[in-house]
Amino acid sequence: MKRLIIDCDPGNGIAGANTDDGLALALALASPSLSVELITTVTGNTPSALGARVAKDLLQRLGLNIPVVQGALQALREDPAPWRARLDGVQDEKLGELWRGVRQPQMLAADGNDAAGVMGQLICDNPGEFTLVAIGPLTNVAQALQRYPQMAESVAEIVIMGGVFSLDDYIKDTNFGLDPEAAHQVLHSGATITLVPMDATTQTLMTHQDLNRLTANDHPLPQFVRETLRPWIDYSIRTRHLPGCWIHDALVVAWLLNQRVADGVDYHVDIELRAGATRGKSWRYRTPLRLDIGVPQQAGALVHVMQTVNNALLLEMIEKAFNGLKR
Repeated sequence: MKRLIIDCDPGNGIAGANTDDGLALALALASPSLSVELITTVTGNTPSALGARVAKDLLQRLGLNIPVVQGALQALREDPAPWRARLDGVQDEKLGELWRGVRQPQMLAADGNDAAGVMGQLICDNPGEFTLVAIGPLTNVAQALQRYPQMAESVAEIVIMGGVFSLDDYIKDTNFGLDPEAAHQVLHSGATITLVPMDATTQTLMTHQDLNRLTANDHPLPQFVRETLRPWIDYSIRTRHLPGCWIHDALVVAWLLNQRVADGVDYHVDIELRAGATRGKSWRYRTPLRLDIGVPQQAGALVHVMQTVNNALLLEMIEKAFNGLKR
């Protein structure tokens, strides 16, 4: 059984907030071969306190006692104001109506507010035992690595959803763009890292028909997924002009369960920290470079990067996990 810490920014039930973190949590909790032992929240898709409420509410529905620890309130250096203006709430009232009748997460307190400390201590006390699933901005992870330098060699692996390399509609993604310094520190930490960028996750898709099929089990976990993903799929159809929604973070957990769900290649990866339009942009290259003028040796950290995705297998895995749940 693989022991997990999941660092996330869930927004299930919150108008305008992405639901892929909640789906990733649900898949991990539904999978017998995964043991979720700590959930930490970071400010990203939602503020960290709100994300902790979402996670606590889900666990209470399921009768599970997994610690949920709130983390960073803002990025290491990046100005949070423009990001919060973009990410918090729904500007269009008609789009906000999509969440009418959706149950809001209860006002439940987190089990602490030092995510970096709890995460770092748990990993370092159990070297080689924990896989860290990082599916939000990397602020908590960077702070943990700063406070516990041995964490880089103590963690079994860090699997990250973040970065974008070659999508016409994106210069940067939210997870790396919201805290570029944190992403840079984690990538260069020396830990074993697998990166799941938007280039891969935008090959995923869940439609309403998929959602209905995957959540046919009346167990409270798939019912939570059905209730909270339905408005998000409608929102995605209207704002992203897709036939459904991407399920970015679920791919990370699915890859831990079955690596046939996505193929990857080792790359040198880095992120732009300078001010300007490309701040927060990730980039990658293979060695040897055919033209390396001005590029220092070891300019990027060597990480495993997901490239191609089997979406049919991904959906099949979620359906199987949910159907296996017993009340």
